[in-house]
Amino acid sequence: MLFHVHAEDRPGLGSELYDLAEEHWSYMDRFEDRFLLRGPTLDDDGEEHTGSVHVVEVPDRAAAERFATEEPYWSAGLYTGYTALRAVLLSDRKPDTDGEEAPHTLVTGVWAPRPRSGGESDLLPSDAGPGGSLHFTALLVDDDGTATTGMIAVVRALPDEAVEVVRPFADRLADAPAALSAQRWCRGGRN
Repeated sequence: MLFHVHAEDRPGLGSELYDLAEEHWSYMDRFEDRFLLRGPTLDDDGEEHTGSVHVVEVPDRAAAERFATEEPYWSAGLYTGYTALRAVLLSDRKPDTDGEEAPHTLVTGVWAPRPRSGGESDLLPSDAGPGGSLHFTALLVDDDGTATTGMIAVVRALPDEAVEVVRPFADRLADAPAALSAQRWCRGGRN
């Protein structure tokens, strides 16, 4: 099962993240072959770390919660909280290879549970294809996978533009205007 695990940094961390970086990397290395998406969320300028996002394949909810709470930054009290939500992959374009430095944004939508229709990937915007700005999309679903509760997307754009790329898709999935949040993000990993 896929889970979207998002931890939010405690304000005023300073150098504490760097002090535990090797422990964090060593822990994440154990899951390397199970990540579909990983990386930090960033402040509006794209400079400061504000949290951590992972879409990871684990056997069940208990394993997703262990993944979150056994993480060294969590164990050291560097996060204020985390969410672990079941996810279903809709699209995953691999990282850009054109060498351009472009901002990326993580857009998250939430809504009241709605029965899954099964044709959600047919609703993806045309921007999801090769050369488009939509790099990753996943539904957030209830634990048995029968209802959608939201979505996540990574868009190669700044937050305001990213929300506009995702909004039509999210609104169709929610069957109403979806509550969307957006924050700068970058791909993570040792290299």
